[in-house]
Amino acid sequence: MNTPNLNDVVDHGSIAVCCGSGGVGKTTTAAVIAIEGARRGRRCVVVTIDPAKRLANALGLDELANEPHRIDVTRWDPDDARVEGGELSAMMLDTKSTFDGLVTRYADSPAQAQRILANNFYRNISSALSGTQEYMAMEKLHELHEDGGFDLIVVDTPPSRHALDFLDAPARLLRLLNNPVFRVLMVPTRTYLKIAGAAVQAFIRTVSKVIGGEVVDDIVTFFRSFEGMEEGFRTRAARVVEILKQPETRFVLVTSPRRDAIEEARYFAEQIGDHDLSVDALVVNRVHPQFGTELSAGLRARVETLRELELGRETERQARDRLAARYQNLAEFNEIAERERAQIETVRVRTQSAAVAFVPYLPHDVHDFTALAVIGRILFAAPDIGAKPPPGDG
Repeated sequence: MNTPNLNDVVDHGSIAVCCGSGGVGKTTTAAVIAIEGARRGRRCVVVTIDPAKRLANALGLDELANEPHRIDVTRWDPDDARVEGGELSAMMLDTKSTFDGLVTRYADSPAQAQRILANNFYRNISSALSGTQEYMAMEKLHELHEDGGFDLIVVDTPPSRHALDFLDAPARLLRLLNNPVFRVLMVPTRTYLKIAGAAVQAFIRTVSKVIGGEVVDDIVTFFRSFEGMEEGFRTRAARVVEILKQPETRFVLVTSPRRDAIEEARYFAEQIGDHDLSVDALVVNRVHPQFGTELSAGLRARVETLRELELGRETERQARDRLAARYQNLAEFNEIAERERAQIETVRVRTQSAAVAFVPYLPHDVHDFTALAVIGRILFAAPDIGAKPPPGDG
């Protein structure tokens, strides 16, 4: 389902996943969407998976925790213009804290939880293993969606290709849980190990020679400690797949006219289709405004016409040259804008009927709610965002 504009994302979406390469304003866009939802009376939370503290900086906060922190309404709605009931919260994923919380919450007993938390292998994978961050982001999304009580969850993902890792995480976890080696290691009975023992023991002996017997013992103990919990991980992973594909989940692709950002945006737009998903809205930040409707080629023709004028008086020739120089500057400026729009068009075509919104260069950085409000007015000022960028002011 493609949305007619960003207003639909805010009014009718239950989850908005903001994706894009680094440095394109993705975090800012996520914050603005959440603020706008809160202004319209919805309970909103903006969640960053990116370990960098960009979200806290954009919101003018010192730091964010692993649980939603409600932001005082006077900070994001100083004019008291919001619809009643609107709330804004923010949080930053802490991979290890989320994993620890899952173990404590879903273990059959405090003793089982303690065995897992004290395991050396667990301590390593809970914060350092590749993919753990994406798995825990999946779990946090499940928790917020099922139990958080929020109307709109806005997810600020890591750069594009890592965002795809986040989308892949549920399926990868399900493949792990269905892996024969994992299933053997999870079986606690000696009988089964004797039946399947030859291959397993050979595998363990080989691995032990490479990483050491103690490490292997920790790994086996870790998996055995998870007895009875794996089905919960399986169920939640399958549920997240459903959540990401539900009609109320929106995907917002954020980019800029930079060549590398455009290439990443095209890549994401192509790859997201492999997940049976689609981009619902495209936000292009830091575009150069195009002044007037005349193309740069026409402006350059005016320059040549002016320069060919035969004028007798010195003051007239000086005025002619000044006017020609201004037309030349305008032609060069509009040529940049035209080139940017041609690059952006290659992304827009791949996103098919996704809404397109443009944010021009601004004369200031975005690091507080005042600056976020400026972006919000640009993105949500009109009922229909349309396909043409608004004029810039800097």
